[in-house]
Parts: sequence; C-alpha cells; structure tokens
Amino acid sequence: MKLYDGGRAPNPRRVRIFFAEKGVPLPELVPVDIAKKEHKSAAFTRLNPLQRLPVLQLDDGTALAETIAICRYVEGLHPHPPLFGREAREQALIEMWNRRIELGLFGSVASVFRHSHPSMAELEAQVPEWAEANREQIDDHLWVLELQLAANAFVCGDSLTVADITAGIAIDFMKPSRIPLPEDFVHIRRWHGEISARPSWKA
Repeated sequence: MKLYDGGRAPNPRRVRIFFAEKGVPLPELVPVDIAKKEHKSAAFTRLNPLQRLPVLQLDDGTALAETIAICRYVEGLHPHPPLFGREAREQALIEMWNRRIELGLFGSVASVFRHSHPSMAELEAQVPEWAEANREQIDDHLWVLELQLAANAFVCGDSLTVADITAGIAIDFMKPSRIPLPEDFVHIRRWHGEISARPSWKA
C-alpha cells in the first residue's frame, strides 16, 4: 500500500493519527506538496479526480480517497482497539458525533482557513463573506462539544475514538486559521491537552 500524504494538512494528519492509535505502521508514504500544487498534477488527478489528500492506494491499485473511508478500511483490517466502536449502539453514537464534528466545527474552521488565509489565495477562489459566516458559527459548534466533554472523558465516553481525532484536529486547525479558543471552554481545554500529549499526536 501507499499513502499519498499532505504533511501538516488536517485530513492527512487525521489518517496518520488513526494509524498511530491503532498501533499499525504507516504504509509507504508518498509526499504531495500542496503549496506547489502537486495535488493538481495530471498523475495525481488520475488517482483522485477531486485532487484532495490523503489517498490510500491498495496493492491492487484501488484508490481510497476520503479520510473516514481510509480509517474504516484500516479498522476492518485491524479491529483492535475499536476506534469506530464495538456494538451497534456504540458505533452509532461514534458515527453521530464524528459526523456532527466533521460537518460542524471542522467544516467551519476549514472554511475560515480556505477563504481567508493568505496562503490559500492561489489555491482557492476565496469568498471572504463565506469565511466570516463560518467564523460566526464556531462558538456554537464549540459549545456543543464543550457540553459533551463536561460529562465525558472523551467525546463518546471513557476511551478515545475517531470522533476525538476529528475534534482534536479541528481544534488544532483553529490556530493557523487565526481563531482563538476562548478561556470559557474549560472542558475542551482539559480534553485537548490530554489528547495532544498522546504519542499519536506527533504522527
């Protein structure tokens, strides 16, 4: 297998952290420089027409090009520890929270970055109004996460899951997006400090 990787970009990081939490060695890494627009090359576009990273290419040539699809594939091969849950109820709760975070907090932070950060000006048709509209929603998304973490050590209970990885990456991504995390979110700060100290977070 080969993992086409985008360095510090948030979705490639999610996949590398997932591998690390599984205790599974990363496959052969193929660096793709987003700043140099290597993800828009003809060769990479044949691999993933959406020109997005990461991409996991299997030994038979199959290209898996969505972060959660890649993580589910790895979970299928290496079911322990179960980062997508064990029984039906737990799996559904993890799916629910991962989707809430991905479409909510993570999506809003990404939109702010993509549509306002100077480094993205050559890569995106930036719409500053869209960045500001998403910026205004971030506190609402954070309060949903804050209330959940007030009652749980991790997003979905007593152990780390894929939902924690998605949420942790979203919080990390706030810094380059120039979005401060208000002091009010004490439970997010506690949880984020703990997951950031895990060895996987250096992946």
